[in-house]
Amino acid sequence: MVQSDRYRTLPTSDELPDSDGLPVDNEDQNLLPNYLLFLLQLIWPDRYDWYFAVDMGIYHLTGVNPRVPVVPDGFLSLGIPRRKPGNRSRKSYVTWEEDGVVPTLVLEVVSQTPGGEYDTKQTIYKNLGVLYYVIYNPEHWQRDLHQPFELYKLIEGEYQLQLGEPYWMPEVGLGIGRSQGVVGGIEQEVLSWFDQQGSRYLSAAEQMHQAQVQAQQTQARLDAEQQTRLSAISRLHHMGLSAEQIAIALELPVEVVNQNLE
Repeated sequence: MVQSDRYRTLPTSDELPDSDGLPVDNEDQNLLPNYLLFLLQLIWPDRYDWYFAVDMGIYHLTGVNPRVPVVPDGFLSLGIPRRKPGNRSRKSYVTWEEDGVVPTLVLEVVSQTPGGEYDTKQTIYKNLGVLYYVIYNPEHWQRDLHQPFELYKLIEGEYQLQLGEPYWMPEVGLGIGRSQGVVGGIEQEVLSWFDQQGSRYLSAAEQMHQAQVQAQQTQARLDAEQQTRLSAISRLHHMGLSAEQIAIALELPVEVVNQNLE
C-alpha cells in the first residue's frame, strides 16, 4: 500500500518531457540506435514483448529527483508490450508505469563533448539495474583512454567489462558488436545484432541485395549448364546418336536438339 501511494504522488508520462531537450552532436547518435531498432523489427517480427527506444528519457526512482530523466542514445526493454494500453505510443519511459521494468540494455554513442558515459551515466545505469551497458566510441576512444567498443555487464551490483565481440547476451537471445553494414546505400561501420554462432543479422536492404546476388548466381549456373548441354549436341551427333538419343542423354527436349542440328 505504501508503494502504491508513492506511485500515486508521482507524475505521469503525459506530464513529463520526452527527453532532456539536448540535440545530438553527431548523426551516429541517431543513426546507429535506429539501425538496431530496424534490425530488431526484422529479427522479432512476431514478438511484442520488447521495446526499443532512441533518444528517449528514462524516468526512474533511483536518483535524487524522479522528474529528471536519464536519456541514453538507445535502450532495449524486455517483458513489456511494444505499445501501451489502448495502442498508445510512449512519450517517455517511466519505470513506475512499466511495473518497475528497467531496460535490459542501454547504448551510449560517445560524442565530441564528453557526456559522462564512463562515469556519471554509468553510475546511473548501475543504480537503475541495467544489465548490459554498451559504449560505442569510434572517434574519441583514444582521447578517453578506452576502447572503441565496450560492453559492461552488471554482476553483483557492479559493472564489469566483458571481453569478446560480438558479445553474446543469453538474457536477450542476441549478440551485439561492430560490423560493416550498408545504410542508405553507403557502407560504413555500424552496430549490429548477431546470432549465437556469431553471424550478423542483415538489414532489409542487405537481405534484398543478397537474394538478388543469389538469384543471379543461380541463373548464371543454369545458363552455363544449358550451354554445356547445347555444346554437346553436335559432338554426340557426330558419334552417331540420333536426336532422340541425344535428347535423352542431355535431358533436353527433342525440338531443342533438332534446332541445334539444323
